[in-house]
Amino acid sequence: MTEFSPVTERALAEAGLEPADVHRVVTTALGEDLRYGPDATTAATVPADTVALAELTPRVPGVVAGIPLVLAVFDAVLGEGYEVVSRRADGERLAAGEPALVVRGPVRGLLTAERTALNLLCHLSGIATATAAWVSEVDGTGAAIRDSRKTLPGLRLLQKYAVRCGGGVNHRLGLGDAVLIKDNHVVAAGSVTAALALAREHAPELACEVEVDDLAQLDEALAAHADEALLDNFTPEECAKAVERRDQVSPETRLESSGGLTLERGRAYAESGVDYLSVGGLTHSSPALDLGMDLR
Repeated sequence: MTEFSPVTERALAEAGLEPADVHRVVTTALGEDLRYGPDATTAATVPADTVALAELTPRVPGVVAGIPLVLAVFDAVLGEGYEVVSRRADGERLAAGEPALVVRGPVRGLLTAERTALNLLCHLSGIATATAAWVSEVDGTGAAIRDSRKTLPGLRLLQKYAVRCGGGVNHRLGLGDAVLIKDNHVVAAGSVTAALALAREHAPELACEVEVDDLAQLDEALAAHADEALLDNFTPEECAKAVERRDQVSPETRLESSGGLTLERGRAYAESGVDYLSVGGLTHSSPALDLGMDLR
């Protein structure tokens, strides 16, 4: 594995990102750009000894996420041949034109790395910015914004990291770190009660959440004291009734609203008293934040 610079290693550690995961993504991304050979355009137009300052800057306001990934890309392309002049922290909200990262290095390397670096930075910053909008919308209600497994192959850990940068919280990372009983599992087991009992017998060490389609199924989940219940396609009014029943029967059960949520209606759901709003769109359809790299 390519060794990262001390600056990059420190940035990755601060972000809680595993170097091996970042190396895999960066290697794959650069491989797409360089599989047919080195950067022919840059080699033809830029003298080999040209050095410049490069500023990575948002064109519109937003929350930045992915700076450690950009540093990892520069490490892979430039090695120790560049200098970090300044960098902002992931999770910071930046104004348009306010540099997220400034580096100095050989122009040939900077331009070779540019698109890969920006692809990652724009994508993750878009997720963080969208998440922050949801977090702001429900501020003061006590509800947290949660992601899902609706992620792009190979990018789940990074996309979920971007959600955290925006102030959201992560749901399970995979199929083995928590139990989530969905409608098809209920059908296979015969009932919510049966599915919960089977799941607890199979994996008693894992937190157990069950998806419910109506208040009758919720009553089953509460009677069994499920760790969490996912309220699928409930209205805000139905969510409020669910909270009342939870508080009376199983106060320790956390409630998660899911299905068709929109930012415009987010606060109504949050004010019902649920613990989480599940927003799959954070990772599967957030628009990229527009950032660019400018040489000085």
